[in-house]
Amino acid sequence: MENFTFYSPTFFAFGKDTEQQAGDLVKRFGGSKVLIHYGGGSVVRSGLLDRVKASLENAGLAFVELGGVKPNPRSGLVYEGIELCKKENVDFILAVGGGSTIDSSKAIAAGCVYDGDFWDFYCGKRIEEALPIGTILTIAAAGSEGSPDSVITKEEGMFKRGASGDAIRPKFSILNPALTQTLPAYQTACGITDIMAHLYERYLTNTKDVEVTDRLIEALLLTMIYEGPRVIENPDDYEARANIMWAGMMAHNHSCGVGRSQDWNSHTMEHELSALYDCAHGAGLAVTMPAMFKYVLDHDVMRFARVAVRVWGCQMDFDDPRKTALAGIEAFKKFLISIGMPVTFGEIGAKKEDIPKLVQSLCYGNGGEGKISGFVTLDEKDCAKIYEMMI
Repeated sequence: MENFTFYSPTFFAFGKDTEQQAGDLVKRFGGSKVLIHYGGGSVVRSGLLDRVKASLENAGLAFVELGGVKPNPRSGLVYEGIELCKKENVDFILAVGGGSTIDSSKAIAAGCVYDGDFWDFYCGKRIEEALPIGTILTIAAAGSEGSPDSVITKEEGMFKRGASGDAIRPKFSILNPALTQTLPAYQTACGITDIMAHLYERYLTNTKDVEVTDRLIEALLLTMIYEGPRVIENPDDYEARANIMWAGMMAHNHSCGVGRSQDWNSHTMEHELSALYDCAHGAGLAVTMPAMFKYVLDHDVMRFARVAVRVWGCQMDFDDPRKTALAGIEAFKKFLISIGMPVTFGEIGAKKEDIPKLVQSLCYGNGGEGKISGFVTLDEKDCAKIYEMMI
């Protein structure tokens, strides 16, 4: 196990009707004028936005609003949010929505206290300071409610990139599983896939002797395998949704990733798909991961064989562990299909003829140097072959 530091200060209010605590929690963490940031749609139709406003008003807090966040959140709205916050002297940002809304809020929070272009943080600059953020989560997926990470798409060039820093960990996050019960099955499945991707990205490590975090990851994967089909079959299963929501936070607050190297190549390759085709992130990951795993399998056959046995229930073939490893990848792919996820290029609208464009943006766009690094270092030829495996 490698040396590490771990700082996870987020206060979680979990359970039914917890959104009514929003005003009190904003005051507890020092807010006096709030930007309510959200997407639209169900947040408005369900009455959640009105309940949040009422909670802030009851706490004597002033607020302004900025809606319009889209999946794969865009830089244009971030710039608009930064300008609004500075104009209105906002000192706290409250994200009401899923990972896209939270990521956009984090970008605004960082940009408000920075003299330069917020995109600098999405080109490798560490976020050291930001306005405080709170979240009210409406979909279990990205884990942004407990993480120090944010992903934004820059409209000029359509580069989808990430930024990080403990300054953008939420001060509090309100997690009411009941708020996710109205989600369409497809969105729920995309969230399940994203959570499992966060776990696999950490499981694929070159660090030896990390049994504690291996076992944590395996347990959370088993939870998703059990609860995923239950919630797809019965969207109103509160307990299943509760387990998925907490697993999503645990998968990405870094408690499963301490002391070990991590991969993230599947995410990096998927970002090009959702940037170009605007597909759901989870759907893009469902297409990307099985192909990626098969391509890098021989780098550490036993790591793939281990998860095949411990998580997917495959029998270990000691004469040919590669056979076991492949069986585990196939079991994962079948699970994705069973919950309604796409697993091929065509199902997300991707095209073979776009592969050179995808590879160029992946390897050289936004200052890239021709390679992506993680569990295995991949050059542009490797990346092209992996995209071809998704067809």
